[in-house]
Amino acid sequence: MVDSSHLALHVPEPAVRPGGQPDFSNVKIAKAGSVPRPEVDVASEEIRDLAYSIIRVLNREGEAVGPWGGTLSDEELLAGLRNMMKLRAFDARMLMAQRQGKTSFYMQHLGEEAVSCAFRKALKKGDMNFPTYRQAGLLIADDYPMVEMMNQIYSNESDPLHGRQLPIMYSSKEHGFFTISGNLATQYVQAVGWAMASAIKNDSRIAAGWIGDGSTAESDFHSALVFASTYKAPVILNIVNNQWAISTFQGIARGGSGTFAARGLGFGIPALRVDGNDYLAVHAVACWAAERARRNLGPTLIEYVTYRVGAHSTSDDPNAYRPKTESEAWPLGDPVLRLKKHLIVRGTWSEERHVQAEAEIMDEVMEAQRQAEQHGTLHAGGKPSVRDIFEGVYAEMPPHIRRQRQKAGY
Repeated sequence: MVDSSHLALHVPEPAVRPGGQPDFSNVKIAKAGSVPRPEVDVASEEIRDLAYSIIRVLNREGEAVGPWGGTLSDEELLAGLRNMMKLRAFDARMLMAQRQGKTSFYMQHLGEEAVSCAFRKALKKGDMNFPTYRQAGLLIADDYPMVEMMNQIYSNESDPLHGRQLPIMYSSKEHGFFTISGNLATQYVQAVGWAMASAIKNDSRIAAGWIGDGSTAESDFHSALVFASTYKAPVILNIVNNQWAISTFQGIARGGSGTFAARGLGFGIPALRVDGNDYLAVHAVACWAAERARRNLGPTLIEYVTYRVGAHSTSDDPNAYRPKTESEAWPLGDPVLRLKKHLIVRGTWSEERHVQAEAEIMDEVMEAQRQAEQHGTLHAGGKPSVRDIFEGVYAEMPPHIRRQRQKAGY
């Protein structure tokens, strides 16, 4: 007999609301060092389990264990720690500047520093990132001048983009940082197209696309996977799963897929999940995927399991949609503190040296801020000239075209 009961629409609900007890029981954490490291030419169907586990290198004692560890020297690890600390200090100063009314808005990276800082070290000069607004670590780790970043945030007269972009949407071809778009998912498919163009030209450069867990619900995400898998584009497709989209929990975008990485399996793309708060694990997985791309083996999908400690932006109040103590309950810890502990275990760092480094880095950031704040506003009186508006937007008319138009009476 046919069931004639009424249908009901399913709307995913977060496990915990504000005022409730934080619950991360759904985050299944593999033991550090327990996930195998396959050969880079492995077929996606042979590593399906890696789309559901979490690759980790640092254990609770701060030791690097397992097949994914041991690839970075003391100097490289110390540089990684300083880059993350610099990004965190930069965030703190720019957040304060926004609160003081010196800029319109700002977006923090708090808790996610390892993802972009470690990933950048797996790339080469000429490779291109198609980032979102929470990957400034790609620039910090590539020594992009902080003063330039602040000039853009302040929209002052030395803004490298001359006021034609929002404050935190940086752009630098030299540093492999494609212009950020507020329409986040659009750059995912652009990354694939750029990588395809590199392959068509028989170039050696690869691309990396970036997207947040919430934006995977956009159609561009799926279009990118279609083209990347069909044409085996030399691209790394990164999903930063920081648990929260814009005031929305990740279940809205994830649906019933289990993990975001698992979506790559249906396209025949090798998919891995990695502890996004483990600098060593992020770097190792990024190097693995980059080697695949450079060997013309096609794309890799990586899900970084991390946590957005701060608000989505300075216009957001996370207390309205998640428990106040949730960040404290996050089981994968703080990326800066975890790498600090590892370096202390290795005997190359100490609590005293860390405190000293914090002061040195904050001084560096504050000096960059002082220099940026010395510049005047982009346009005197706040009004740009007509030339300011069109300069750099349209190409200069070639002389022969100008002459032709003049002859025709234009």
